[in-house]
Amino acid sequence: MAKPELSARTVLEPLSFFNLSDHSRAQVTSLAIYTVSDSQCLIYIGTQFGALFLFSVNPGNPNDETRSDRSNSPSVLQNISLLRKVVVGNSSVESIQVIGDFGKLLVLLGGFLFTVDSLLLQPVKRLSFLRGISVITRRLRSSESESSNLSALSSSSEYTSTSQRFLQKLGSGIRANGLKMKETVQQRVDNHVFSVVIGKRLVLIELVLINRVGKSDQDIDDGSFVILKEIQCIDGVMAMVWLNDSIIVSTVNGYSLFSCVTGQSGVIFSLPDGSSLPRLKLLCKEWNLLLLVDNVGIIANAHGQPVGGSLVFHSNPDSIGEISSYVVVARDGKLELYHKKTGTCIQMVTFGGEGVGGPCVVADEEDRTGNLVVVATPTKVVCFRKLPSEEQIKDLLRKKNFKEAISLVEELECEGELSKDMLSFVHAQVGFLLLFDLHFEEAVNHFLQSEAMQPSEVFPFIMRDPNRWSLLVPRNRYWGLHPPPAPLEDVVDDGLLAIQRAIFLRKAGVETVVDDAFLLNPPSRDNLLESAIKSITRYLEVSREKELTPSVKEGVDTLLMYLYRALNNVYDMEKLASSANSCVVEELETLLDDSGHLRTLAFLYASKGMSSKALGIWRILARHYSSGLWKDPVMESGSQDGGTNIVSGKETAAAEASKLLEESSDPGLVLQHLGWVADINQVFAVQVLTSEKRVNQLPPGGICSYPDEYGFDFIVKHT
Repeated sequence: MAKPELSARTVLEPLSFFNLSDHSRAQVTSLAIYTVSDSQCLIYIGTQFGALFLFSVNPGNPNDETRSDRSNSPSVLQNISLLRKVVVGNSSVESIQVIGDFGKLLVLLGGFLFTVDSLLLQPVKRLSFLRGISVITRRLRSSESESSNLSALSSSSEYTSTSQRFLQKLGSGIRANGLKMKETVQQRVDNHVFSVVIGKRLVLIELVLINRVGKSDQDIDDGSFVILKEIQCIDGVMAMVWLNDSIIVSTVNGYSLFSCVTGQSGVIFSLPDGSSLPRLKLLCKEWNLLLLVDNVGIIANAHGQPVGGSLVFHSNPDSIGEISSYVVVARDGKLELYHKKTGTCIQMVTFGGEGVGGPCVVADEEDRTGNLVVVATPTKVVCFRKLPSEEQIKDLLRKKNFKEAISLVEELECEGELSKDMLSFVHAQVGFLLLFDLHFEEAVNHFLQSEAMQPSEVFPFIMRDPNRWSLLVPRNRYWGLHPPPAPLEDVVDDGLLAIQRAIFLRKAGVETVVDDAFLLNPPSRDNLLESAIKSITRYLEVSREKELTPSVKEGVDTLLMYLYRALNNVYDMEKLASSANSCVVEELETLLDDSGHLRTLAFLYASKGMSSKALGIWRILARHYSSGLWKDPVMESGSQDGGTNIVSGKETAAAEASKLLEESSDPGLVLQHLGWVADINQVFAVQVLTSEKRVNQLPPGGICSYPDEYGFDFIVKHT
């Protein structure tokens, strides 16, 4: 079978470390976690010779330091403290069940159940009414609708045990453990249901917390165990999980399912000969089960039916845990994280050092929102904390794993752990990082996927501060993973310096995070700058279609004209200038005039209602067409001769001028330019005089009062 794919994601970081060899030479055999609050988590450790240790850990952020291997760092010792230790018995502690809201622990040792308070302050009590117990598990319910009320069913079920029926006949004054209760019992305050295996019997018991009449809420009885049901089981049960109405058990032969309501059983599947010991893990986040066959984990639902894919581990694990969307497995001093949906090995951590000397044990919080995992070797205990989602994303971005960062955000969004706004935020952050890494096209692709990003954020890359739009640029909106915005020329120059530095370091044997493609084939400054300008131009072109404030619109259109000019893209310059736009004329007049783009300036004047200035430019262009002041990009072609270009240039100038004159109601302006238009094309002049496009028609007397070289006869003849 194929080996699992290995990712470079950091999900868990060591939070605390404790060396048990200084306090006990016994091996760790069981673990349990109970989160008291955001600032305290209790860790219970059972050992080979019956000792129970209680540790306290602060699950908050660890000290700021380099996130490498914290497990061997003395600086993390302060995050964990040993509170106390008790001796439960003289054999191995096989299981620890935490009943946090009850303030109790159930400890399985030597075939007996023991109760002790959660802080290990009171004497340990042994429950003598059950003995020979090999396995215990607590019932978990995904919802009320998915599971039955066993307390209600136990009185009528045909599978109720003889001892339970006898106790029911005696009335509620008798506990199942043989102790008599006072008649002042008021009500059950809380209850917890467990399943225990005794030989070939599956016994369902309930721990009931009692509050007495006339007592305060704090005066609560220690509770009592009531046998709810006995079910005929199979021999050799090694592990057990109870979810809703299904009890799943494993033996060396395979996995079987029992109904806690009917008692009926069935085989899920059998294990082939020579298989390793079967293991079971309840996956609380999706309320599924993980059934282990050698190094393959099969995910199944509460009815034992496979759901999703299988997980292939690097080796057969000693122990299995769960945190968020991941399965945690431990073996030989290594902790591995596998994504439950993709099966990818997300992270691998070595914590045990050389010569672990025994199996590893993993425990999680058994909470859908749990953030801690504890793993123990025979002599060492390490607590791992799940990095906050934002820290995981930042870590991937620092490593330049941009695609994986986006995938992680999309995954967390689907699972409800992050909002859509965060996805938009990360797209923008990735875009800026790619931009400074000189991947301009990819950067803009991410900018365009960010609904929250504002077009004004790219203004500093086009025009140096200060400028009229400087105050529109948002400040300090990202994680500080990229330098502050700078003109594209500076970005390119700094990027090329970084590439040269990386080439030098690479030759010296130092690894760098610069793109290998750039190292092998360094790009030219001109090509990079052209790519940068084209990419930012594409972003602003798309941004024009969005709903923007008037000031931002002005910035987008004006700076877009700057970029077209830098690319000498005459067609798009004239297209923008001649259409409805928000360009600021005073910002562009000098730029277009000095660069000889008079046609663009004429179109821009016309679009802003400055007809007089536009007509002045068209007149200049018509009279000086041969001086090289302008070229017609539409008519310019290698197959056309110069004479054709000259004629077409004059015609174009007259045509554009006539369009403006046809809409003008100013007789002085019309007569000022009518002559040169008629010189080029008398049809245009007639259209100007007869136009119905203008709001107020020209008065005939006003026209006649402005004689020129054409005189009255021309005007009368053509009107």
